[in-house]
Amino acid sequence: MSFILNIETATKNCSVSIAKNGETIICREIAEEGYSHAEKLHVFIEEVIAEAGIAVEDLVAVAVSQGPGSYTGLRIGVSAAKGLCFALNIPLIAVDTLQTLASQAKVAEGKIIPMLDARRMEVYSEVFTADLKVERTIQAEVITEDSFKEYTEAVYFVGDCADKCKTVLTQPNFVFLEEIRYPSAAAMSKISYDKYQKSDTVDVAYFEPYYLKDFMMAPPSKKG
Repeated sequence: MSFILNIETATKNCSVSIAKNGETIICREIAEEGYSHAEKLHVFIEEVIAEAGIAVEDLVAVAVSQGPGSYTGLRIGVSAAKGLCFALNIPLIAVDTLQTLASQAKVAEGKIIPMLDARRMEVYSEVFTADLKVERTIQAEVITEDSFKEYTEAVYFVGDCADKCKTVLTQPNFVFLEEIRYPSAAAMSKISYDKYQKSDTVDVAYFEPYYLKDFMMAPPSKKG
């Protein structure tokens, strides 16, 4: 019996789940403007393990969202995941954040395009087929009226960019699934279990999140 802890902290959603053989059995998550990941993550980890009725030693792996996404959020999630893997001597699994987001859209045909806000009109995006095969790899791109116009079938957009993008992306075949805003650890379960079965893991010591863009530190405000 394979219990995997899934950690998703790439966006405003701080999310943790326990999965048994690829099925989510318990999930805790909260999406807040203030990014409360540092305060909530370890509490959620303790809660899902307790509610699942297992001990931390029962985990066979830890899966973590690898990005792209929030620099701080990714660092918090990856640090927690690495600490557990080191302590328990179990493998670390890295999961594409945009794949997790795309997997929450259940469509029969067409394309799924997960997009995460990268400020102004820039987004992190990836293109998947309806059965979650990668059609176009991850990019940081500025959205214009011409974006994705090469896709003539139904295109389903998910993520936190609907408000700023739906007035620009107006082709009749474009559909915004606005209820799907953030990736969730509950949606990581099947992906992480498939990776675990294939021994598709990463080096705990050297793994780094996929930031996609260099982290830009805001300059300190001038006083006086």
